[in-house]
Formats: sequence, C-alpha cells, structure tokens
Amino acid sequence: MDELTIYTLNNVPEMPRGFVRDLRLRWACEEAKLRYRVEGIPFDAKSPQHFEKQPFGQVPWLVDGDITIFESGAALIHLARKSEQLLPSDPVSEAEALQWTISALNSVEMVSVPWWFLEVTGSKENGLRDWFESRLSHIETVLNNREWLAADRFTVADLIMCDVLRITKVRSHGDRPATEAYIERLTARPAFKKAHADQLAHFAKAD
Repeated sequence: MDELTIYTLNNVPEMPRGFVRDLRLRWACEEAKLRYRVEGIPFDAKSPQHFEKQPFGQVPWLVDGDITIFESGAALIHLARKSEQLLPSDPVSEAEALQWTISALNSVEMVSVPWWFLEVTGSKENGLRDWFESRLSHIETVLNNREWLAADRFTVADLIMCDVLRITKVRSHGDRPATEAYIERLTARPAFKKAHADQLAHFAKAD
C-alpha cells in the first residue's frame, strides 16, 4: 500500500491551531492505523502548484498513490473506504454513516462556520444564531437517543460531526448535555489526542 501524504500549512496563527482541517485526516488515519506522513506548504505565499492541488488555495489535500483529492470531507470518505473501523461494509450501516458524514458538512458546518466567523470578527450576526441553535437542538435530540450516529458504533460520521461541533462552544448556546458528552467522549479517544497533539507540534516547529 502506498503511503498516504496529507498536505497542510507550515504554520498558522495561534487561534486556529488544533482546528485546521488536516486534523480530520490525521485522526482518520490514526483510527484506521493507516500509514501517513504530513507535508507542510507556505502559509502566505501560495504557489501555482498549491492552486493546482486545491483550487481555492486551502488545506488540506490528500495524496494516495496516483490519487490527489482535496476537500476534507471528500478525503475523509476516501480514507474511510480503506477501513472497516471508519466505514462499515454492510450497505445499511454504510449508508447511515455516509448520510451523517454529509449532514455534518452540509447541515451543521455550513451554519457553524459563518457563525464562528461573525463572532470572531465582531460582525452583526443577522439572525444566524437562531438558525445555528436550531441545528444544535436537532443534534441534541438525536444524541439523547443514541451513543453513536450510525451502525451503533464509532464511524467516520462521528469523527466529522465531532470535529464540526468542537468549535461551536455548545454550552454557550444552552444546556445540551448529550452533545457535550458526545464531544468529550470522542475527543478522549487516543487517536484524536495523538492527531491533535501532532498538529500542534507541527505548527509549533515554525515558531
């Protein structure tokens, strides 16, 4: 099997460290015990080669042999297909995991990222808070009735949903104990802890 390569930035400011989306790919590789390495690229001077690999000039992107794939969600699904640990092989459980993976990106992150941006920039929130809190309430309802999102066990769906929710400061949006417990349970996993620590160490090298 070819070694996987995750491309991310050489360095970022202090605030986003621990949240840059290469963490999702690191975490998936750690859970599935896939061999991988991380390559850094410049933070400021984005080259034409960067835009060839990631047309929006973002990170991460993943190289797997002859395959180069950008967008963290697409790369996660690619990695998940390599391991039963991340994506069940039976069709029903696989469908459950994939639908929750996409919902984390489409139904939750599409609201949480703009909300976060408005909060950190001090911009007017324009009613986004109500929309975001309704999404959190729906997630709380689901997690009140199950430990995992799909297949009655950890899958890639939990990995991505947890990573989307980590940035949201759930408690500041009301009492949602099931969601808080879910995030705590997932971020206590050894694979997450290693991926998180490794990302912090990667950025610290450039200081």
